[in-house]
Amino acid sequence: MTSLLVGTRGSALATAQAGGVARRLGAAVGVEAELVRVTTHGDVSRASLSSLGGTGVFAAALREALLDNECDVVVHSMKDLPTASHPGLAVGAVPEREDARDALCARDGLTLAQLPEGARVGTGSPRRIAQLKHRRPDLEVVDIRGNVGTRLGFVDSGELDAVVLAAAGLARLELTERVTEYFDLVDWPTAPAQGVLAVEVRSGDLETLEADAPLHRALEAVHDIDADAVASAERGVLARLEAGCAAPVGAHAVISGDDLVVTARVYALDGSDMRTHSITVGIGDVRPREHAPGSATASDRARALRERAARAGADLADALLAAGAADIAPLRES
Repeated sequence: MTSLLVGTRGSALATAQAGGVARRLGAAVGVEAELVRVTTHGDVSRASLSSLGGTGVFAAALREALLDNECDVVVHSMKDLPTASHPGLAVGAVPEREDARDALCARDGLTLAQLPEGARVGTGSPRRIAQLKHRRPDLEVVDIRGNVGTRLGFVDSGELDAVVLAAAGLARLELTERVTEYFDLVDWPTAPAQGVLAVEVRSGDLETLEADAPLHRALEAVHDIDADAVASAERGVLARLEAGCAAPVGAHAVISGDDLVVTARVYALDGSDMRTHSITVGIGDVRPREHAPGSATASDRARALRERAARAGADLADALLAAGAADIAPLRES
């Protein structure tokens, strides 16, 4: 391998996060990593994400470029990936998680509680809309689209009093000075796998290349087992609920010692009701104590950890369904 082509969306945030991963991938095997910018339908349309078909709208073009051999890997925000696997592709690495919280960026340094009655707050997420209405039913919540700079511009121009954005994106763009409040994940769970990146590869490359091949070594160098596990748990909730971006579902998982703790909440679209539940599962017997690249034992334990985490998420979703989550939110109970 003399170079590594890394596919990414062309937005400032996407290139910032993909650029960081690309540098680490290239450095791990001593090659130059080059970004390949791909325009997706979600980048050019101003329609709401739910009307465009959900999370996969950002992933489709990147996946096509990967399958067409236009790049060696692609970097996604994992929350943009559908929970079902894509034929011919696989997630080869999950880097360390960035801040999973949502953040308020408001005028005059205001917090959510300090915003005046009737203040205009922008977001394009049905989950965030429901959370805002649940916390502050007096607010006027405005549906917005656009990149991070565009959304912050609505506040700068006075068109909106505040916007709610992912803390991870603000951190990656070095814009955390714009944050006036971070929302605690206990009371304000975010999108499953928010703050997590996924490095997707052709599944045939993983199956046919030797474990010490450059691509394998590069992926091993950026992979974080714990980030993979918590993302699997959160996405396990989403998969079992069969909920996409139109459903107001928040989930968050943490590893505490030898336990995985997963919490999820389903809101009514208007924020008037919610269902919440938590589950704790032991993972001490499957969590790798030391990650040894190329070790079959470490790889098997990591796979077992991922599977147990996803199962925990599914069990949590079943508990939410039993509590009536499908009665208050647009879920497709199977």
